[in-house]
Amino acid sequence: MATPDLSTAASDSAAPPARSAGRPRDTRLDEAIVRATLDLLEESGYPHLTLEGVARRAGTTKPAIRRRWPSRQHLVIAALAESMGTAPTPDTGCTHCDLILGIETLSQAFGGTLGRRTLPALVAELADDPDLDRVFTETVFRPRRATTEAALRRGIERGDIRPDADIDLLLDMLGATTYHRVLFGHLPVTASLAHDVVMTVMGGAATPRWRGHYQRHHERADSQA
Repeated sequence: MATPDLSTAASDSAAPPARSAGRPRDTRLDEAIVRATLDLLEESGYPHLTLEGVARRAGTTKPAIRRRWPSRQHLVIAALAESMGTAPTPDTGCTHCDLILGIETLSQAFGGTLGRRTLPALVAELADDPDLDRVFTETVFRPRRATTEAALRRGIERGDIRPDADIDLLLDMLGATTYHRVLFGHLPVTASLAHDVVMTVMGGAATPRWRGHYQRHHERADSQA
């Protein structure tokens, strides 16, 4: 749903803050808290999530969580970012393959009960909290958008995507279907959705070179089947 350089200040707001001299923070506890948050979001959804419940599930205390994340919302944003992963869209040498792999991270992160039980309620809160909206944008939204933009620009360099293509529009089109289905729940986020969306977008943005290469590749595959 919505340029990609991450703001250090913003990412620091959602991620556990760095500690100064003293006993190093237990990263295993960080992981346990995030895992507990994701599990509880899957089970009962964002409106019912409490820091007390997360603390019990993670085997820690509410103050320990507060030392790492300033609010329940910040913890949820960090958990969503963790569920999406931080790996960039891979460069396989195949433009549409890269885009499919990149967009699939949205489907995998939000396509199940986690997304439906979390994203609509969280997004509603962002509208009234500019600081939280900024944290969400910089922590969850822009990193994935940035890595998909890189894949599109590689496609232009390869001659697969038209050089005059509107990158921002393509990014919106690639991600919007998953977000729309998660937010409104009118249709499922299927296993083939990323492929279907990418191929539809490529149908309008690809160069004749890519179309010819793609057609030849599939003609060979069909003949060998």
